[in-house]
Amino acid sequence: MVKAIQIHKNGGPEVLQFEEITLPAPGPGQLLIKNRAVGLNFIDTYFRSGLYPAPRLPLVLGNESAGDVLAVGPGVTEFKVGDRVAVVSAHGAYAEERIVPVADTVALSPAISYEAAASMMLKGLTAEYLLHRTYKVKQGDTILVHAAAGATGLILSQWGKALGATVIGTVGSKDKAELAKANGCDHVILYRDENVAARVKEITGGAMCDVVYDGVGKDTFMASLDSLKPFGLLASFGNASGAVEAFNLGILAAKGSLYVTRPTLNTHTAKHGTMVAMAKNLFDTVASGKVTVPVNATFALKDAADAHRALESRGTTGSTVLLP
Repeated sequence: MVKAIQIHKNGGPEVLQFEEITLPAPGPGQLLIKNRAVGLNFIDTYFRSGLYPAPRLPLVLGNESAGDVLAVGPGVTEFKVGDRVAVVSAHGAYAEERIVPVADTVALSPAISYEAAASMMLKGLTAEYLLHRTYKVKQGDTILVHAAAGATGLILSQWGKALGATVIGTVGSKDKAELAKANGCDHVILYRDENVAARVKEITGGAMCDVVYDGVGKDTFMASLDSLKPFGLLASFGNASGAVEAFNLGILAAKGSLYVTRPTLNTHTAKHGTMVAMAKNLFDTVASGKVTVPVNATFALKDAADAHRALESRGTTGSTVLLP
């Protein structure tokens, strides 16, 4: 028996229950992991609330974690007991131990802490595909990063700057503006007080942005389109304010033959070789110092409900991890 956070029904943070669960032995192609740190992500709140349908109930939430291999299933040769690993896999992370597929696991470099790894597998790999695969950012590009003081936003901003882009970030407060500036943003827009597209036009001298990275969703969709130059790309990768509603495709023509995509990490990591390459790029970039992954808050696993409240109130910056 191990302790875990489960939900038995959808709802607010109060539905998160700290209780004992039983795990089976790892099967073929699986590992049993002792979690040392667990990542907290907005997508966890979507499954908790019911915005995203849970595959089953009760459900142990959470995608990303880092820890040590306790046991390997039949036929597993890639890992052995005692290996340090990082995982991004569907559900099961909010627990002292978890069963994970080898296909969702990568070796963890000694240069990367458990806490950093747990806080960057989902967010860091998301930044990797957005910057290197969805739109390959290059020297001289201008990019807009919404929620630039959030965990994914801080990684996107730093990495985008390291790739040679001019980085514009949106934030909700002056304190978050300072954090964004310290983490790669050349310009910061206070979205509550300023018109985002108008400020982008002012900052760029009318040139606008090559790409907009938007994890906010419904509330920022039109401002994102209005911040793009002709043939620009909007990468809408999250729904922090709610899902983007259906829209007339003619809007894209009227605003300059724009492109819109809704990418997901799961599609990019479907092939294990691609996931390993993405993780290597991420880990190497962090180890080089070009990108840092600030873990600005930690909660005990049993206090996951408090962590969800802090996340949903926009009371967090950078990454937050749960410690079993």
